[in-house]
Amino acid sequence: MTPTSDADRALLSHILDCIERISEYTGDDRAGFMASRLVQDAVIRNLQTLAESTQRLSDAIKVTEPSIPWRDIAGFRNVLTHGYLGLDTQLVWSVIEQDLPGLAEAIVRMRQTLDEGRTP
Repeated sequence: MTPTSDADRALLSHILDCIERISEYTGDDRAGFMASRLVQDAVIRNLQTLAESTQRLSDAIKVTEPSIPWRDIAGFRNVLTHGYLGLDTQLVWSVIEQDLPGLAEAIVRMRQTLDEGRTP
């Protein structure tokens, strides 16, 4: 194992943990998410952490999942971090519902790639 693959493995686990927390906090309940600032804050914090972690992944592992919009995730992190006064909770929910499941699947595949020693 290389230091890069070790770091990638840790980051991928961290990203999956953030996704699992978001799912736990929301319970896939849009109305509950919209009604609770506490849940919104927890979800947004985990989305920020998740996005920051994706920026730290090596390019070598990111290229294994070219369908994931890595730059868009980084851009979304900036919106979350710097747009807190005008953050659109509808947009956040859309990301939770539409984008996180596919990202989670990609992250699992990336971990399998590392576990099988298939580094690009």
